[in-house]
Amino acid sequence: MLEPTIKTTATYQRDRETVIALTQKLVRIESVYRENDPHGNEQEVANYVAQYLRASGIETFVEEVVPGRPNVIGIIDSGKPGKTLLFEGHTDVVTEGNREAWTYDPFGAEIIDGRMYGRGTNDTKGNLACMITACQSLLLDGEEFTGKIILCIPCDEEGLMLGIKHFIRNGWADGVDGAIICEPQENNVCIAQRGAIRLQVDIFGKMAHGAISWSGINPNWRMARLIVELEKLEKEEQARLGRDPMLNWPSITPTILRAPVKGDAQINVIPDHCMTTLDIRTVPAQDHDELLGKIDAIIQRLQADDPDFKVELTVLDNRPATATAKEQPVVQAIYEAVAEVTQKEPIYNGVPGATDGTFLHVHGIPIVTVGAGDRELPHQIDEYVAIEELAETTAIYRLAALKFLAGDA
Repeated sequence: MLEPTIKTTATYQRDRETVIALTQKLVRIESVYRENDPHGNEQEVANYVAQYLRASGIETFVEEVVPGRPNVIGIIDSGKPGKTLLFEGHTDVVTEGNREAWTYDPFGAEIIDGRMYGRGTNDTKGNLACMITACQSLLLDGEEFTGKIILCIPCDEEGLMLGIKHFIRNGWADGVDGAIICEPQENNVCIAQRGAIRLQVDIFGKMAHGAISWSGINPNWRMARLIVELEKLEKEEQARLGRDPMLNWPSITPTILRAPVKGDAQINVIPDHCMTTLDIRTVPAQDHDELLGKIDAIIQRLQADDPDFKVELTVLDNRPATATAKEQPVVQAIYEAVAEVTQKEPIYNGVPGATDGTFLHVHGIPIVTVGAGDRELPHQIDEYVAIEELAETTAIYRLAALKFLAGDA
């Protein structure tokens, strides 16, 4: 006779059905931020989540970060002294892009052959549903624990992370002893994250006829020189640091390239302004100030060779890389929970991008990132999550909370 496992319990089966239904509901509420659309925000999904938490008996707060973009905070207090555990999962999702390219309705949450399809199934409404269901499950079963659980459900993780910054600024993260960041990581135990620097580079010239190039100043040539030098810097940093075992290579990536910045482009007109954005991803061994200094030195060198090289560099965002020791109690709780639920040895890994957890780390909170979903699937067409992975992740979060908040007994 087979020994019973967590997956054969009535609690697991109940929570499995709950998390699937909740994920479907969340995915079917569009929460793509669309700047000029009054409904293009997280308001509706945040309202639903707040109502759901209150119906589950969880003390709930809603705080507007900017109009139409609220944070939701849930508090489960055991009434006993102990540690504070935070679960974090965001409500916003990225654009679906070209809907015609999708095989399935991007907001339909259809289940086909064990997979639920739709924007946010993977990143990260599925995991948001897991963390809510896990906490609801603790209450339904009357589980004993010490301390308290905070559910941090912010807006704008996919943008400039306004939600988590507001959450921390309002004092909700004070006194938190450990945070579980609920993102798609195939339930790897992720104890490192790449940092991010987002830069905007504006180079200014003089508009002129393309046939009379000597009468103008072409910002495109100057931007091209700068991008070539930045590629050299990327290779130098990769050679200096090597490949990080969890986070892969540090990178400097030009993303948006636009000229002219205002007005219409014409093939026979030299623009007066060229703009590019840089998405720079770093590893824990890199110092951000030092890296920005190297970029500034490149600009100064180019300007010394060209008196018409007029440039403005704007730092849009600056988030350090993170690393959490395996010995941290929150990491140990997740590691043990993954092992017990999956019956497999957990894999330590790192998050290739940045998450809201970056700012919690800066605030002094040990973080670990773990959740359902293919690590390389976020933001893709036909995004999906395996429904059995949702059930597993719910059980992992539930068990990790009990381990972390077990007290001294």
